[in-house]
Amino acid sequence: MAEHQNILVVDDDPAIRRIICRVLGAEGFSTEEAPGGIEAVHMAEQRSYSLIILDLIMEDMDGFQVINYLRTHGILTPVFVLSGRQAETDKVLALGIGADDYITKPFSTMVLCAKVKACLRRISLSAPSGHTILTAGEFQYVCDEMKLYKNGEEIPLSSKEALLMKYFMNNVNRILTKEQIYTHVWNDSMVDDNTIMVHIRRLRMKIEEDPNHPKYLKTIRGIGYQLKASDI
Repeated sequence: MAEHQNILVVDDDPAIRRIICRVLGAEGFSTEEAPGGIEAVHMAEQRSYSLIILDLIMEDMDGFQVINYLRTHGILTPVFVLSGRQAETDKVLALGIGADDYITKPFSTMVLCAKVKACLRRISLSAPSGHTILTAGEFQYVCDEMKLYKNGEEIPLSSKEALLMKYFMNNVNRILTKEQIYTHVWNDSMVDDNTIMVHIRRLRMKIEEDPNHPKYLKTIRGIGYQLKASDI
């Protein structure tokens, strides 16, 4: 799997970049480096990456700005934030604007590699050959392109939002527990309620007419969530 995966490592500390690139290289991944946010954005616009590992604190353009720029310009490459900032608000903000994971420094290189492999494996499995299309009322999800359409109009999603929506559309009208969602989308049995809520809220902002009173993506109190086909 790793031989065709190219990862962009963005950090203003060259020592951190070297460590990450060396570790990922030992696992068979190709890596490229960017010392700041502006160069990272330019590189991401010029070519496609399998994953971006991104520091938050950089002088020219911080990680939050990079994520926001990428997502608003339709670049849906998965982003792992790697930051020394451990405040819960930073994690919530990063996930809320489109990051796929948030890892705090100092970090375990073994854990980082495991998360990278799991993320890329999920993306590979979520994009089968052939134009498999899931349909639920107004929504269509094109599996091999990881694209969602509502009434024929594309709704830009982050990679994690796309995986979430695909899971819901594969299970229309079924009540999915938080444990099921986290295991399937995050490939982790240790459920992080806050992470799920952030991504559900982001998804509702994009698919609902009134996110505060969702018509499609329902909360089932004490259990989880449900995509309602009867209301679609």
